[in-house]
Amino acid sequence: MIMNNVFFKEFLKISDVKTIIFLVVLGVILFALNKLPKKKFSFSAKVMIATVVGLILGLVIQFTAGFPSNPMELTFVAETTLWYSLLGGGFISFIRMLVIPLVMVSIIHVIINMKEDAKLGALVKRTLVITLVMVAISVVLGIFLGKTFNVGHVEQAVAAEGVNKIREVKNIVDTLKALIPANPVEAMVNLNIVGLVIFSAMLGVAAKRMSKKYMEIVSPFFALINAMQKIIVSMAMSIIKWMPLAVVPLLANTIAQKGISAIVEVSKFILVLYLAVAVMFVIQMIAVAMFGLNPITYVKKCISLLILAFTSRSSVGCLPVTISTLTNKLGVSESTASFVGSFGTTAGMQGCAGIFPALTIVFVTNMSGHSVDLTLIVMSIIVVSIGSLGIAGIPGTATMAASVGLSGTGLAGLFPLVNPILAIDPIIDMPRTMLNVIGSVTNAIMVDKSLGQINLSVYNDPEAGNETAANGEFE
Repeated sequence: MIMNNVFFKEFLKISDVKTIIFLVVLGVILFALNKLPKKKFSFSAKVMIATVVGLILGLVIQFTAGFPSNPMELTFVAETTLWYSLLGGGFISFIRMLVIPLVMVSIIHVIINMKEDAKLGALVKRTLVITLVMVAISVVLGIFLGKTFNVGHVEQAVAAEGVNKIREVKNIVDTLKALIPANPVEAMVNLNIVGLVIFSAMLGVAAKRMSKKYMEIVSPFFALINAMQKIIVSMAMSIIKWMPLAVVPLLANTIAQKGISAIVEVSKFILVLYLAVAVMFVIQMIAVAMFGLNPITYVKKCISLLILAFTSRSSVGCLPVTISTLTNKLGVSESTASFVGSFGTTAGMQGCAGIFPALTIVFVTNMSGHSVDLTLIVMSIIVVSIGSLGIAGIPGTATMAASVGLSGTGLAGLFPLVNPILAIDPIIDMPRTMLNVIGSVTNAIMVDKSLGQINLSVYNDPEAGNETAANGEFE
C-alpha cells in the first residue's frame, strides 16, 4: 500500500502500487493504439487488436491477483477496474446519449424525403409491413436461440445496483397503452422508444402532408431535419471512431472482474449469433421462394454484395452496390430498389436491430438472474421490431439498438451488463451487417414482386449485371 489515508483510499481510489502500474500500462497501450498508422491499420483491424490486447490485459490482472474467486475483494483490482470504467463506461454513455435524437431524426428524415410516386402509398405500406414482419421473425429467432442455448446464464446472478429489481409485470392492454406517447418530453426522459417512434412518424407524415400546400413555410423544418440527420450521423461516427480505445478497458474490466468464465460466456454469444444469422438467411431464402422466385439465383447474384457487407461492416457503405444489385442483377424497379434499399440502411435491420438486441435482452436477463418469461418475449418482439425503424446503419450502432431494446423492455438499468458483448463487437458486427444488407435486398424483392414491377427476365438471366461488373461500375 502506498498510502493508507482517506484521500488515496476513498477519494482518489489509488492506494496500491499495482493500481498505478496497471493505469500506466493502460495509458501506454492507448497511446500505442492511437499511433497505429491509418494506412496500414483499418478501423476494424484496430478494434480487433484492441480486443486481443484487452483480453491479455484482463488476464494479466487476473494472474497478478492469483485468479481469485471474487477478484473485486482485492483493493488493486477494485481500484483499477474503477478507473478503467471511466473510459469504457464513458464511451457507453456517449453512445446512449445519441439514442433519443437518432431515433427521432432518422424516422422523420426517412418520411419527409420520400419521393412522390403513383404507387408511393402502396410501396410504403408494403415496405413497412414486410420490414416489420421480417424483423419480428428475426427477434423471435434471436430470443428462441438465446433461450435454447441459455445465453448469459451464470452460476451466480450478477449483483449490481438496480440489477436484482424484479420487473413489473403488466397486462397486454396496459403495455400497449403505455406505448402511446401522451407526453413526448416524458417519453424522452423515460426512454419510451416506441412512443418516440410513433410521435416521430406522425410528425414526419404531417410535415410531408403540409409540404404539398405550404412548402415555403415548412421548408425550414425540412432543412433542419436534413441538417440534423447529417450532424447526428457525424456525431455518431465521431464517437464510434474511439471504439478501439474503449474496447481495451471494457474487455480488461470484464476479464478482471469476472474471470475466465466471462470469455466462455461471450464465446457462446458469438456462436449463437452466427448460428442465428445462418438460420435467418435460410428463412430469407424460403421467403423469396414463397414469392415464386428461385432462391438459388438470388443467392448467386448476391455473393459479391455479401462479401462486401461482411468485410466493410457498413450498411450505408454498401448502399450503392445494394441498389446496383437489385436493379442490374435482380430486376427490381429503380423506385423500389432506391426506397427499400435506402430504408433498409436506416431502419428494420434484421441483424443489428433484430437478432442482436433480442439476444442481448436474453443475455442481460439471464446475467441478472431473471427469467425469460412470456411477458418479456412479447414486449421484446413489440419494442425491438418497432424500435428497429429508428436505428441508423453505420458501424457500431447495434449498440444503440441494444440500448433501445433494453430500455423499451424495462431493463435500462442493466445496460452495463452488455460490456463484455461490446468488447467483442468486431467479431459479431460482420455477420450482423451482412444480414442487414441481404435483409434489405430480400425485402425489396418481395415488395417489388407484390407490386408486380419486378423484371423476371433480368432476375432469371444468369448473365444479367455481368456487363456492369465488367466495366468496373459494380465491383
